[in-house]
Amino acid sequence: MRCLPFLPLTPSPYGESGPLDQRLYTRHDRRPYTAEPDFRCLSDIGSLSRSPHGPSATLLQVCVVLESTPMEPDSWGVIGHEWAVSLLQRAVAHGELGHAYLITGPSGVGKTTLALALARALLCLGDGERPCNECQSCRLVSSGNHPDLHRVDPGSASGRLTIDQVRELSRQLSLTPSLGSHRVSILNHFDCATPSAANALLKTLEEPPSAVVLLLIAPDTDSLLPTIVSRCQVVPLRPMQVQAVKQALQDHWDVEEEQAELLAHLCGGRLGWAVRAATDPEVLPRRAKLLEDLFSLAKASLVERFSYVDGMVRDLVTPERKLDLVAVEEVLDTWASWWRDVMLVAAGASGSLTNLDMEDQLRSQAKSLGPSRAADLVKAVGNAMDRLRRNANPRLSLEVLIGFDLPRM
Repeated sequence: MRCLPFLPLTPSPYGESGPLDQRLYTRHDRRPYTAEPDFRCLSDIGSLSRSPHGPSATLLQVCVVLESTPMEPDSWGVIGHEWAVSLLQRAVAHGELGHAYLITGPSGVGKTTLALALARALLCLGDGERPCNECQSCRLVSSGNHPDLHRVDPGSASGRLTIDQVRELSRQLSLTPSLGSHRVSILNHFDCATPSAANALLKTLEEPPSAVVLLLIAPDTDSLLPTIVSRCQVVPLRPMQVQAVKQALQDHWDVEEEQAELLAHLCGGRLGWAVRAATDPEVLPRRAKLLEDLFSLAKASLVERFSYVDGMVRDLVTPERKLDLVAVEEVLDTWASWWRDVMLVAAGASGSLTNLDMEDQLRSQAKSLGPSRAADLVKAVGNAMDRLRRNANPRLSLEVLIGFDLPRM
């Protein structure tokens, strides 16, 4: 049985009278999880009696307790996700690590940071706590030059992880480790793997070489083959709370309080995005330009909308006719966060807005659209992203979204 994925909190059909996990923790399709939770992925964290809810605590109650613990990074250098770090620390310390882990979560939530921290711990040559962050092996991992750490990214030209990359990785993993006792591979954006590449990795997952640990990174389990997911231990990373992100930005990146407050809301619980926005002067102007484009499109004619899509496709599709998924996700995530805020304001629930700096515009559009129409737009943007991830025609998908789903205002 697979671990239940951690999803953003959504309104529940149970209403205020339902149990806590039914009121706050339902699926995106508004159906609650009815399957019995599988605590396998949490078994190494410690006894469930750590929760104030007692040994009978639900999965949600346990995770809420673990996620609310102090947020100071330890030798792993990971801020937040204490339950995941604790799980992996115990597995490393007791020599009970699995051969494959699937780390899931939205972009910028910390998946790669956690994977690299686990790699340092596995390859560390120090005698004390691992990773020591001082030995030769730890320094090589941090610099990206460790001979026993193999990082596989989608090709820059195709945007896909290919079967040739997987075959080369399998060849390298069959070799004896050079420095330490393990070989570790991090496969970034495995949701971008071609079907043949995913199938080629199956043999390695089914019959892994000794001393090999595979770390797959993807936004969710639904974007991967079930046969891949079933052979991995799933580590689902949840977005951090607004206050936790704000505190981290102030404590570790010296961001001023007002700016940290804004970024903590804009990032949607993704500390990595917030840090990029705080350190890269182009991030916030790019977000402002995307929202400006959205407002202009809402007033544009059908011809003008199709013209915008034409330029968008030229910018987001490579010469090899492959879609730049990272870039298109940035666009659609920005638009989805806007329509979500419009929906919340229209419904009178404006306490957790993302776009805090544009509340006047939100109220204006909320008055025009209403909660139901705004909710339809959130769904439309999500459906467009799902289609694009499944290799739908980019031009057609964006024309449907921008040309027909977007209302005229």
